[in-house]
Amino acid sequence: MRIGVMGTGAMAAALGGAWARAGHEVFVGGRDTAAAAALAARTGAAGHGSLAQAAAYGEAVLLAVPAGRAPEVAREHAAALAGRTLVDCANALEPGPGGVVLATGPGTSVAALIAAAAPGAHVVKAFNLARADMWDRPPVRHDGAAPTVPFCADDAAAGARVAELITGTGWSPVPAGGLDRAAYLEATAAFVIGVWWAGGSPRLAFPEPPRAAA
Repeated sequence: MRIGVMGTGAMAAALGGAWARAGHEVFVGGRDTAAAAALAARTGAAGHGSLAQAAAYGEAVLLAVPAGRAPEVAREHAAALAGRTLVDCANALEPGPGGVVLATGPGTSVAALIAAAAPGAHVVKAFNLARADMWDRPPVRHDGAAPTVPFCADDAAAGARVAELITGTGWSPVPAGGLDRAAYLEATAAFVIGVWWAGGSPRLAFPEPPRAAA
């Protein structure tokens, strides 16, 4: 798959590198083209250049810029992003009096704001629950099962494309509904990150009941 990566930060490096290792053709674009060139060299990407070039590069595009800038960047490149699968991995979080909270306000999500800014793109919310460094190594399996990546998508083809990207890195895709449910994924990130910062393990908060014998 041809994938444009918009951004040069931690998630751009982590996911772009993972997809390049999985055999995809990755192009890194950034406002700082020197940073994009350095990241492309480090991750084994096929090319590098500007954000505009990354937006127009492939059938899938990763928008890996800070959450507060993501809708603006999507709006700037809306024409190039039209018809493409646009992956949003951002979490708009800020500290609150009782812990980590969402910065988007009630009733919306980063993914929804991006979709409104680039209405022709097929936005998929994914990859927002695992830290960047989790993509630098093979996934840790639990009881023989691969870790999961929930994703939200309105467009079936875009969802299938992201599921392919997830599976190719050794993780397991979990469809979590349409883009109207992306706010739940972002709220889950606020919970999970808050538990991490408190020194706990969010995995232990979701024990599964025993499965009935077949």
